[in-house]
Amino acid sequence: MANDKNGVRSQSALRTFFVSGMGTALEFYDFVIYGTAAALVFPKVFFPEMDPLMATLVAFAAFGSGFFARPFGGMVFGHFGDKVGRQKMLVITLLLMGFSTLLIGCLPSYSSIGLAAPALLVLLRLIQGFAAGGEWGGAALFGIESAPPGRRGLWGSFTSMGIGIGGILGAAAFAIVSVAFDDDLSGIAWRIPFWLGGVLVLVGLYARLQNPNKQPLQAQAEVRIPLLEALRSRPREMLLCTGIAFGYVTIAYIGSTFFLAYATQIGYGSTEALIFDFSLSVAIVISAPLFALLSDRIGRRNVMILGSVIMAVGFFAFFPLIGLKSLLVSIAAYVAVGAFMGATQGPIPAFLAEQFPREMRYSGISAAYQIGAALGGGTASSVATAILIATNHNAFGVALYGAFALAIVATCSYLLRETSHLSMAQIDEDVWTPSVSTAN
Repeated sequence: MANDKNGVRSQSALRTFFVSGMGTALEFYDFVIYGTAAALVFPKVFFPEMDPLMATLVAFAAFGSGFFARPFGGMVFGHFGDKVGRQKMLVITLLLMGFSTLLIGCLPSYSSIGLAAPALLVLLRLIQGFAAGGEWGGAALFGIESAPPGRRGLWGSFTSMGIGIGGILGAAAFAIVSVAFDDDLSGIAWRIPFWLGGVLVLVGLYARLQNPNKQPLQAQAEVRIPLLEALRSRPREMLLCTGIAFGYVTIAYIGSTFFLAYATQIGYGSTEALIFDFSLSVAIVISAPLFALLSDRIGRRNVMILGSVIMAVGFFAFFPLIGLKSLLVSIAAYVAVGAFMGATQGPIPAFLAEQFPREMRYSGISAAYQIGAALGGGTASSVATAILIATNHNAFGVALYGAFALAIVATCSYLLRETSHLSMAQIDEDVWTPSVSTAN
């Protein structure tokens, strides 16, 4: 009987991973390939009349515009996710992301339609950001709220793994295209990963429509506007979760998008830079669930703080190692960054979700995470590039910027309550009072 139960649990874990992790992987594949294209090809395609480094800065600004749509997506999808259920919102976000990605691959260049090309690029980027704003919270909650006792960190990390897998798919797609077109991503080459992303979304859509673990909302006290209730009853948690998201997403996009552009600017080819990005993503996929499982055992705060400290120190070693121009040393440096990035990325979904009861959970974590993501990830690549310009290509300033972001992660993690030892029932029944009583 125990074996049967374990078999059912394993199957449930696998199916939950496909809905939570693989759906997110396909959605963030679309997000990642935009960042890759912004680093490697969009400056030439959409901003050809600018100085190359300045064009890269503008391309990253266009990339960042999508982040400022994410809080709105988080609020809208979070509200309806709390009111009518998680699965419907996950299907809508996936469709929006796939459609906008496919259209980006069809956009004419600046040389064809002038300023209308970058304007349309930004518009589609805003749609991507709006969809991504609702994706992360819903996918994370699908795993966390399905998890067996003592495994919320691990099951929540399915979403973190999905982000890493999306990075792997995105880097692999661009690397294959780069090799096939002799390191020339201009012309039709850069469009192929976007077209592929539009098709791959169908796979994620199939997984989500299967709805293996339908979880109806519990019949508890009615919350009319979950986000307002979260702001009223959990203001401290909202602020600290936003701080964690700000610091973490800043590091995540320095580590993926900016590192990619930096490698090409110091002399590496685009194919080598994509290999570095691929290595970083693989390290995240492996390390995130391991650190999440560790957080189930020793606590979320301990893992988050330890990972932040180690990564902050490592940032100051990363840039000198890359500067050695050794392919193997550079790959090792990227792997090390990805491995310790998993120390924060793995526990984050469970750590943030456990700060809110079910009635406001989707709204609370989506708004907090996406506001932090907009402030951090939306500016990270642009700020890092601007620092590089201002310091005459001295990367020490970027390392300081990264260490500052990680200090925010560590501080906010320390100030949040430890929740790994609590059951979901204890979290859901925690003391909170709806703004409007539903008692007769």
